[in-house]
Amino acid sequence: MSQANLSEILFKPRFKHPETSTLVKRAHHHPTLATESALEGQATHHWYRMINRLMWIWRGVDALEMQEVLARIAASPAERTDEALLDTVVGYRNGNWIYEWSHQAMLWQQKALESTDPAARGEYWLMAANLYSIAAYPHLKGDELADQAEVLSNRAYEEASQHLPYQLKEIEFPIPGGAPISGFLHMPHEGKAPYPTVLICGGLDMMQSDHYRLFRDYFAPRGMAMLTIDMPSIGFSSRWKLTQDTSFLHQQVLAQLTTVPWVDHTRVSLLGFRFGANVAVRLAYLEPKRLRAVACLGPIVHNLMCNSAAQESVPDMYMDVLASRLGMSTASDAALRVELNRYSLKTQGLLGRRCPTPMFSGYWPNEPFSPKEESRLIVSSSSDGKLLEIGKKPVYRGFHQAMEEMSTWLKGKMR
Repeated sequence: MSQANLSEILFKPRFKHPETSTLVKRAHHHPTLATESALEGQATHHWYRMINRLMWIWRGVDALEMQEVLARIAASPAERTDEALLDTVVGYRNGNWIYEWSHQAMLWQQKALESTDPAARGEYWLMAANLYSIAAYPHLKGDELADQAEVLSNRAYEEASQHLPYQLKEIEFPIPGGAPISGFLHMPHEGKAPYPTVLICGGLDMMQSDHYRLFRDYFAPRGMAMLTIDMPSIGFSSRWKLTQDTSFLHQQVLAQLTTVPWVDHTRVSLLGFRFGANVAVRLAYLEPKRLRAVACLGPIVHNLMCNSAAQESVPDMYMDVLASRLGMSTASDAALRVELNRYSLKTQGLLGRRCPTPMFSGYWPNEPFSPKEESRLIVSSSSDGKLLEIGKKPVYRGFHQAMEEMSTWLKGKMR
């Protein structure tokens, strides 16, 4: 079935789909002050979602094209579930977040189908994958339209891989007690398999296709492969709920790397973003013999889980994401706080104890999601820790320099 026909089948013109911001039944509070984060983007009074311009541009989306889509959403006269929030248009139609971003993705998808230049075709498919991923953002459980956009994002990403200068293999991993999951192994053209490999532990609102530029700009030039899997309750891992054993899926994958011929299982490291750092650091303690190193960026491992003031300071959308991943979409804020406390690696008795795995952690000063103390706790718990403060301005340059330093450090640990 062609990609165009699949789009038509998945996105039928129906208006009964639940609107994204209504899926988690928490007592919402619109932010009194704008919140800005290098990794999460910006939260304002007028949007339910955080608008992550920096990372979307970094992934390849044109700034003017992004502004055009946001303008179409903002200008819509259609009914909204909350008239104060621009991205809450009800139904799959003009002005709806998923509709507008998916429509933009379809334009690039069509360009890819019509192109005769293999290199350009690959870039067009990659752009479509990025835009479908933004359409599905923040990937809340039960968001039917977002699920459909995720399917199209993964299909477009697989199409892109056939034309871009790297090898991509989709690998299925059986998981005890439930459904298998699929991961994408990215391999550089330079060097020979088996490759030293970085296993990505993404944020709770990220898809596997969101990490392509990490591989292209930082890992492939250093001769490293990159393996991605989805976090629990999203994408290929959607049948798995996030539990206090946050690293369960990644640990199962790690144990099975001995059977993957393209991966040097003796040279494997982890890179964790945001809540993905919770997974990565947990595995640093549980699997020190299988890991060469663990690197974290803006980690969420303790403070946000235990500090009610920190929870109040982050936008509603992010707290909704946490509730959705934990399967607590209808729970009270009080119940959610009690449960989140159990996800702290310090509460679990891990962080604070000496860990033999080398750990690197980067942070931004005065960051609402991940204060300096979070990264300091990680590196001080490691027998070989490294702390990095990332410059806030210019944000793009700071992020690039941090990734360069982190990738070089991981390469050095996997020699």
